[in-house]
Amino acid sequence: MDEDDHSAEATITRLRNRLQRVRGRLEKETRRAESVGFLQGVVATLRPGDLVLDCGANVGRVTTLLAESGADVVAFEPDPWAFERLVEATAHFDNVTCVNAAVGAEAATLTLYRTARFAQDPAKQSESSSIMPDARTVDAEGEGIEVEVIDFPAWLQARLDEGRRVALVKMDIEGAELDLMEVLLDRRIPDRTGPFLVETHPGLFPGKRSRFEALAQRAAEYPAKRVNLDWI
Repeated sequence: MDEDDHSAEATITRLRNRLQRVRGRLEKETRRAESVGFLQGVVATLRPGDLVLDCGANVGRVTTLLAESGADVVAFEPDPWAFERLVEATAHFDNVTCVNAAVGAEAATLTLYRTARFAQDPAKQSESSSIMPDARTVDAEGEGIEVEVIDFPAWLQARLDEGRRVALVKMDIEGAELDLMEVLLDRRIPDRTGPFLVETHPGLFPGKRSRFEALAQRAAEYPAKRVNLDWI
């Protein structure tokens, strides 16, 4: 192969890689638009007295949208930096309860890990804080923060037993969703609630890919969008 052939092959490879990245971005933006549209549709059906759960509320962007519906919102956020801003963002709503804790498959006290760049841009980096030390995004060697983890299946079951209409569960908990959703599906909790909107993170945990795939198969057994694992 002469020099021109090598150059042409390299150009083709670069173009293919660029096209793949563009396709990836388009697919991500399409999923985001679909997710936002679905969320807005669900919010339009909410009414006072409904219970909505925001797991991984961060600084409250989704929480405020949910609160504007008039439904009762419980927002869980373990990162103290984000929680302070969540409380500020929702202070004018009397239908929002903010809980400074993580949600998990069982009660515990665990370490919350942040990214190595947290101090440079906490507003962005707080979105990646996780109680999962093996998440690719966090600095497991850095100084962690001890946080409470609520037994979410038991907590949610208690609300259902009280007769609450759990109209929506939004979940973005940076990898902890795998263990938690497995337990919730084992107990058939989504049979008694409105939609689950869950952002899953298989890319952060290559060794757990088969479990994420199995979770997706189980979610597909429910009616369309009842257990949505592709939210955002």
